Amino acid sequence: MTALLATLRARFATRIAGWAHRRQGDDVLPVTMQARRVYILPTRAGIAFGVLLVVMLLAGLNYNNSMALLLTFLLAGYAILGIHETQRNLKGLRVVHASAADSFAGEVGRIELRFENTLHAPRGPIAARFEDNRSVPLALPPHSVTTAHVDYLRRRRGHHRLGRIELSTTAPLGLFRAWCWLHLPLDAIVYPVPAGSRPLPVDGGAHRNEGGSLAAGVDEWAALRPFTPGDSPRAVAWKVYARGAPLLVSQFAGAAGAEHTLDFAALGALGTEARLQQLCEWVLRCEATREPYSVRLPAQRLTRGLGTEHRQRALRALALLPVVAR
Repeated sequence: MTALLATLRARFATRIAGWAHRRQGDDVLPVTMQARRVYILPTRAGIAFGVLLVVMLLAGLNYNNSMALLLTFLLAGYAILGIHETQRNLKGLRVVHASAADSFAGEVGRIELRFENTLHAPRGPIAARFEDNRSVPLALPPHSVTTAHVDYLRRRRGHHRLGRIELSTTAPLGLFRAWCWLHLPLDAIVYPVPAGSRPLPVDGGAHRNEGGSLAAGVDEWAALRPFTPGDSPRAVAWKVYARGAPLLVSQFAGAAGAEHTLDFAALGALGTEARLQQLCEWVLRCEATREPYSVRLPAQRLTRGLGTEHRQRALRALALLPVVAR
């Protein structure tokens, strides 16, 4: 019985969401929450409060008690005011920025939302949520811009158009819940799961980069360079950092460097997804050890490189590769 009710509830929610999407259409930033797109219903506490008001009204009428009737009408006015204030938390709220960061399949990604409150009064607390992920509370002081990071989860690699985002609030009384939906053109790239235990393919010995210096990752210390995501913590110059300098990484030069060609075709014994997972693992391993690498995929090749931009290009290429028949 519980499963049946849950199924019916999910179908009803899907139909309501589809109706709201057709009614509102896709949003174009910046978007302002108009009153027509803010929905409001009583919470469980609000329903209990309404039942209590009915009982008080009946008791006051039955016993002809003017004080009981006065209290009932005062509380009813209090609830009506609460409806207005709850809706005001969302009405007029502006969404000025939205973007989705790339993520790995099965791992939580982040959607960045930026809200602007143009009122002289504060808003909140407001909860932002994507699908069934956790809600993120936010409060907006008067004339302020607030950034929120909302979780999203996708279990398959590839390009994903993210669905609606829900904004809701029960402030200030908790008797009513107001909500609205954002239908933003948000796209997310989901990388393959990094997996596999095969050793890195090594192409050869040391090589020089474009500037003529030898590749990083060998014996002789050469210089300090700014820290970039993916650098090993062991390479950070912690003593320099302790003296107040920014994060710097020791760069080495010598003759023991290696270049790697990460070839999709060389993993012929594996299926398509297993190959991509192994390639993803190799990309992360090369970045961690600061060893340059190139990537060969069907109908695409990435030349040798290293660093944040090269890592993103490689992972995106793996994520967007169509399913290839074995």
